[in-house]
Amino acid sequence: MTPKLTGLDHLVLTVRDIGKTVAFYRNVLGMEVQEFQPANGSTRTALMFGQQKINLHVAGAEFRPHGRCPMPGSADLCLLTDAPLESWVRHLDNAGVEIEEGPVARSGAQGPIQSVYIRDPDGNLIEISVYLP
Repeated sequence: MTPKLTGLDHLVLTVRDIGKTVAFYRNVLGMEVQEFQPANGSTRTALMFGQQKINLHVAGAEFRPHGRCPMPGSADLCLLTDAPLESWVRHLDNAGVEIEEGPVARSGAQGPIQSVYIRDPDGNLIEISVYLP
């Protein structure tokens, strides 16, 4: 019998500039920034939201082990919100962040969602989504 997975603890983004990435995810998306030390004693940076986190690797100095071809701008993330997308659209406009697409209807893991799409400083596609009733 195959064991079952229960959730996602964290994922890793490879970025060009930690400072620009941190500023975007903190100021635009409201994530908390955490510095932490893994067992090797180095200092790492993570972005916290809900019960998840995004660990950051600097391109060319990735923490090992890492994906076979880590590169900035290769991620496509869907982040959930319980706020109306209209308030996100206003917030993004006020922050000077261009909406690439949306609001549009999409399919989430648990059912229908409505989404807006933006890009982070490295060009990663960020989908901000709310489940529809």
